[in-house]
Amino acid sequence: MFVLTLTQRVADASRPDPAMDHELCRRLRDVPARAPFQPMAPGEVRGLTEDAHAAVAAAMTAVREDRYAVGIGVGDVFLTRVDHEDGRVAVTAEGPGMNHGHLAAQPGRDTERAAVRVSAADATAAEQAQAVLKLVGRIVSERSEAEWRVVDLLVPGARGQQKTVAQQLGITPQAVSKAVVRSLWNEEWQARPAAATLLRLCE
Repeated sequence: MFVLTLTQRVADASRPDPAMDHELCRRLRDVPARAPFQPMAPGEVRGLTEDAHAAVAAAMTAVREDRYAVGIGVGDVFLTRVDHEDGRVAVTAEGPGMNHGHLAAQPGRDTERAAVRVSAADATAAEQAQAVLKLVGRIVSERSEAEWRVVDLLVPGARGQQKTVAQQLGITPQAVSKAVVRSLWNEEWQARPAAATLLRLCE
């Protein structure tokens, strides 16, 4: 299981923005998850997934614009349904995956760009996964708004779409092509499977 804790990166004098947390959860609602992404406290969102590719996708969504630090704990998680007398249903999560999730979410990453930390029983595998995720995260976190306007309309693996995107945005296909090259969009999507493979090796 992959336990993701996404923590807002706020300035010293600022407070976490709950609206940002809800917006992040909205962006993550289609990510396959065993426990859906939801706010746990102001400035903190958590979700659990069994899919390494989903964990990478969630991490890259969170590091966009460098607004969140990402902690990924890897290990077994045992979920227990709890039925309350008032009709509410809750789920408790325990196990080594949760412990590693807490370790990965510890503070101390505020000075890093694309702050990603991975914790697992296999520390070497966790370091390797973390290194690749941080590299891919740097690509995502440093894109300009103009580049995002282009790449948000692209579908990985689809051919011949740059002309369509250009028509949608009212720009030339050459401008779209330059934005794709500058943003390292192809490189990001080529590297994501490698990051997922390294995360699976942590299990």
